[in-house]
Amino acid sequence: MREITYEGATQEAIQEEFRRDPKTVHLSTDLYAELQNEFGAERIRVTPIAENSFVGAAIGLAGSGFRTVVNIRMATFGFVAMDQMINHAAKIHYMFGGQAKFPILYRMTVGAGISAAAQHSVSPYPMYMNAPGLKIILPSTPYDAKGLFKTALRDMNPVVSFEHVALGGMRGEVPQEEYFVPFGHASVRREGSDVTVVALAKMVHEALEAARELAEEDISVEVIDPRTLVPLDRGTIFESVRKTGRLVVVDEACQTCGAAAEIVALVTSDAAVFGRLKAAPARVCGLDVPIPFSPPMEKFAVPDKVKIVEAVRGVLESRSVPS
Repeated sequence: MREITYEGATQEAIQEEFRRDPKTVHLSTDLYAELQNEFGAERIRVTPIAENSFVGAAIGLAGSGFRTVVNIRMATFGFVAMDQMINHAAKIHYMFGGQAKFPILYRMTVGAGISAAAQHSVSPYPMYMNAPGLKIILPSTPYDAKGLFKTALRDMNPVVSFEHVALGGMRGEVPQEEYFVPFGHASVRREGSDVTVVALAKMVHEALEAARELAEEDISVEVIDPRTLVPLDRGTIFESVRKTGRLVVVDEACQTCGAAAEIVALVTSDAAVFGRLKAAPARVCGLDVPIPFSPPMEKFAVPDKVKIVEAVRGVLESRSVPS
């Protein structure tokens, strides 16, 4: 099978859907020359640096029969448009009593690892999880990037895509034939029997490296990639934890009120799963600090393979869940 980059996979999905639907429009402060050359400046629009305006304009376009892709670029820039996304895009289908559809794909890059400093290294998807009405995707591979984008671009209501900045150049197998990755279906990236590790975005790859290292010690780690946070595939996570009896959740976002906390809460609030736990679940998350510019300090502030290995060993050494 051919290999293409993560960013190339997202571009390919957009091109295919723009060819299929002539009422699809692209808005961004960046010029996407390849898209504009094929689809024209009327559909591939370069906007002013005014995120609140064009994020809101997408809602009007969607309500008028268009489908809009909005590339906000860094998630930091999305904070400027939070009112439009949270107070309007997320709620408008509900406030119309379900009578109108608002198909929009909002794109934002997240994550640390390139020394972009505090303002440009954020991972704020837990904030958006708290806003009912938004579907949230978190692709970790080129295959998933294209498949999730294809699904998002057929969805009739707002979808927010968070793409880790360090994954853009990652290469992976992507079929040439059309395919879709459904929302709410996690991927078991590696099967195991001793510990379940649920990892998000770039942390999936750190978790897989940790699992390979631990396998040399005869520790069997199952790695789950949720792929979408809203909807979240609870069933796959629950099934895995019932099998292994141990859970580690890995997320680069800050630990407090994060996606990892939600996953742990779901597991421990289900009586059937809780009863199978052999140890208290562990979280391996970003520190509750602004991400430092300094590369060594940045590395210290976010999870990595070493921290995951330590957490897995920790839950294996713990023999019981506190009463």
